Amino acid sequence: MFFLIAKTLGVMAEAPQIFYELLIVGVALLWTRWNRAGRIVTTVMAVVVLVFAITPISSFLVRPLEDRFPQPDLTVAPTGIIVLGGAMDEGVTRARKMPALNDAAERLTEPVALMRRFPDARLIFSGGSGRLTPAAWTESDVARMLWKSLGVPDDRMSFEDKSRDTWENAVFTRELARPKPGERWLLVTSAMHMPRSVGIFRKIGFDVIPYPVDYQTGGVAGDFVGLRKPADTSRGLQAATHEWIGLVSYWLSGKTSALFPGP
Repeated sequence: MFFLIAKTLGVMAEAPQIFYELLIVGVALLWTRWNRAGRIVTTVMAVVVLVFAITPISSFLVRPLEDRFPQPDLTVAPTGIIVLGGAMDEGVTRARKMPALNDAAERLTEPVALMRRFPDARLIFSGGSGRLTPAAWTESDVARMLWKSLGVPDDRMSFEDKSRDTWENAVFTRELARPKPGERWLLVTSAMHMPRSVGIFRKIGFDVIPYPVDYQTGGVAGDFVGLRKPADTSRGLQAATHEWIGLVSYWLSGKTSALFPGP
């Protein structure tokens, strides 16, 4: 039930989706006796959409998430590498018979480099389907196809293909990994997604070492100046609001160790 509610309300509350929803409400009000309110809502939301579309204001939401966890010291080899899903399109992969990755492709490519750097590390991918109407293939199917094409041996890979969200990623991966005291497990996911992910793993007692990838900002002053193309701001804005909403909802539901987990 938590998954269904979180998925539905989360999509509706994310920006820029919520901006468009309010804009539609404003237009609808124009055709009622509350047309004055409609003009106000429509005008305000048009300005909001424009501001968020062409200015770097979304960086103020993205940067705190991406800067929360630094790159780790890897002088000591890890026991294993845990990779969270969210970097592929299962439906397109099945239809085209080749891995279809999205803008978060580093989630799948960087672990291969880490595996080659640490030849004794175990590689675990966690991902079923996060869709309300799951595709015939899971994210694990896509990861397996990609990693095999990149030469990763079968005996180095393990897959968890039942999870639908980050909470289930953590719970099911712990069951698969069976971590022992003193082991070092890297957690690979998007930098924006790392605070919530680490908080969940800590909540269930699985101590992981954050290894953030898929950065959307440069971590420099230039992130906050200049104009942007609307297409370039949309993904960062949607992903950032998704994570902030997720942090609050997971904390309120007791599924994370802190409201804003940190090092």
